[in-house]
Amino acid sequence: MTMHRIGTRQQWLAERLELLDAEKALTRQSDELAKRRQELPWVRVEKDYRFDTDEGSASLSDLFRGRSQLLVYHFMFGPDYKAGCPSCSSIADGFDGIAVHLANHDVMLWAASRAALPKLQAFKQRMGWSFPWASSEAGDFNYDFNVSITEEQQRKGGVEYNYRRGGHPITEVTLPPAVQEHAALAGADPKAFVRERPGLSAFVLEEGVVYHVYSTYARGLDGLWGMYQWLDRAPKGRNETGSWLRHHDSYAQAAE
Repeated sequence: MTMHRIGTRQQWLAERLELLDAEKALTRQSDELAKRRQELPWVRVEKDYRFDTDEGSASLSDLFRGRSQLLVYHFMFGPDYKAGCPSCSSIADGFDGIAVHLANHDVMLWAASRAALPKLQAFKQRMGWSFPWASSEAGDFNYDFNVSITEEQQRKGGVEYNYRRGGHPITEVTLPPAVQEHAALAGADPKAFVRERPGLSAFVLEEGVVYHVYSTYARGLDGLWGMYQWLDRAPKGRNETGSWLRHHDSYAQAAE
């Protein structure tokens, strides 16, 4: 027998209309936040960041591919991983469908990770993805945008992420079970796994100069996570009682 509240159609409609008002207010607030993002000052990118791509070595400006705007998803795939982070992978499952629309609206979408390019290419083929993916292994890009930390930083603590500085060293003991499980799915030691962080950075190219415009991390990425937008509208919502995410080709194995 269901434990959820049961009502009449009239009760449902009355409450749904109240909820609609709240949804509309949230939409207007979201529009205002988008406008504020676009009004942030641009910061000139002074470093000559280099990336390994399918077409060879590339600069940050090369990643624009003739567009004036660039979105880079900081994908958790460190040099010691055997596969991409399952959470990042579930976000990236939605990239191919939108990348072509963005590219035809003056916006290039890339993923960037510190793993070597052959690892990225092999995993990309396994997942059946076609969006462009660059290796940032050789430079400071990940560190400068606060999505990677060194082993020394991990031992000492005090690392900045999501515009806050954490105070405690990271040890395997302090990692939640879900994080350790995701590390196992990525084929990485848990401590090596959390030396990478997810994020999104936006850049603009104007008169040959690249500017950093915006970066977001952690739950700031929720809006990009198409799966959760659907789950938030499902009857039981996200309904997460533990670590359930898998790479999209691994669910059948987990059920066996």
